[in-house]
Amino acid sequence: MVWTKPKLREMVTQRLRDELFVIVSNREPYIHTFDGDETVYQVPPGGLTIALDPVMRACGGLWVAHGSGDADRQTVDGSDHVQVPPDDPSYVLRRIWLTKEEEDGYYYGFSNEALWPLCHIAYTKPVFNADDWRAYQAVNQKFADAILKEVGDRKAFVFIQDYHFALLPRMLKRPNIRTAQFWHIPWPNPEAFRVCPWGKEILDGLLGNDLLGFHIQHHCKNFLDAVDRMMGPTYQVDHRRATVTHNGLTTKVRPFPISVDFDSISTQAASPEVEAEMERLQKQFGLRDRLIGLGVDRIDYTKGIPEQLIAIDLFLERHPEFLKRFVFVEIGVPSRAQIDVYQRLNDEIDRLVKSINWKYQTDNWKPILFLKRPAPPRTLQAWYRLARICVISSLHDGMNLVAKEFVASRIHDDGVLMLSRFTGAARELTDAELINPYAVDDVAEAFYRAATMPLEEQQRRMRTLKAQVSEQNIYTWASRILTALFKFEFQQV
Repeated sequence: MVWTKPKLREMVTQRLRDELFVIVSNREPYIHTFDGDETVYQVPPGGLTIALDPVMRACGGLWVAHGSGDADRQTVDGSDHVQVPPDDPSYVLRRIWLTKEEEDGYYYGFSNEALWPLCHIAYTKPVFNADDWRAYQAVNQKFADAILKEVGDRKAFVFIQDYHFALLPRMLKRPNIRTAQFWHIPWPNPEAFRVCPWGKEILDGLLGNDLLGFHIQHHCKNFLDAVDRMMGPTYQVDHRRATVTHNGLTTKVRPFPISVDFDSISTQAASPEVEAEMERLQKQFGLRDRLIGLGVDRIDYTKGIPEQLIAIDLFLERHPEFLKRFVFVEIGVPSRAQIDVYQRLNDEIDRLVKSINWKYQTDNWKPILFLKRPAPPRTLQAWYRLARICVISSLHDGMNLVAKEFVASRIHDDGVLMLSRFTGAARELTDAELINPYAVDDVAEAFYRAATMPLEEQQRRMRTLKAQVSEQNIYTWASRILTALFKFEFQQV
């Protein structure tokens, strides 16, 4: 059965009954900002919002997140609630306010200078700072206090997102609350994880969940191995059943490959508005009759952007017949610019783009168009449609939803997806042109294969990819998690 929004809503309505459905994330799904005297909203970039907003629209309920927009406080009511989506409200957003010191320590510090590099094999050393750890603990407690107040005595299902809230499940443990958590990034092997000074506290916090999900089975195994090695004998790990039992309470650990709303993306990609945007982009950037490659990334050291650019240089050097024909569009969304390693990465990417363009450009052509800003959904879909090749060059990635968005946007079943083997998506999208981003010589040749692939071969591969993404869509992902959680009874704690 292919899951759809109505089917998911029907299932949730029947099974949740009077329970409150709560999603918790660091990033909010809608951000309000000032534009002169007016208040406008934007949808932040990133896979989490893309994946979960359709689920909340289907299920209703409450989304709890950090209010980060400069106009966020002006749009909430006395309970810090705002109805979203702004144009068609279907659920409630509850905003949590953080001080600059809390955000620096909890988000930029422990979450992104400690946990992020610890979990990604991208050879960036994690930084463990005791003050950041204390801020991380305090913000997790702040979220817990707010959620417990919202829930009160009602029965609730709390669905926690990602590595920002490893301690939250244990803090929420109550007889009237069931929790599931999805860890959107990889989980490292035990030898890597045990360098964390507070690893046991993180593991114990996550084991406060009834259900803990990762993208792939390999990450589940790494997590269970970490518990087995680092926690005491009171934490009983059953590798066959993929469970951990402690003090009579059991946590199931399961793989749930996340996806996108295939039907919605396909329909929007075929719309007249997207067609008009394609025409505008071609005219604005002089792209008519060009062979377009596309990258869509947060500017992060895990995404392999420098490696990708070096491979493009080699591709053009070895295959000069593509000079003046090939344009690579990189939509790079700035990220975590306060952190030194990200500043250095930005500088390196800027240097490479300038160097490669200077090497090859002519009066009316340059090979790389670097757009350092997020693209609105309509513009992004227009780029997906215009591109012949979409490149995902991640050095390590939990899933990567750009790959699935590109596939869903290919209304004529053409185009080539070049996909890093080190993404979760590569486990599913095996008909992509799979690449090792560290082997830049091989990636350069993959560019050539993609640029010269016959239309019949493009279509054969793309139809298989589309069938995979269509069947295993975001509603399938949500239904599997919810169905697994509904099997849990409310447990005494």
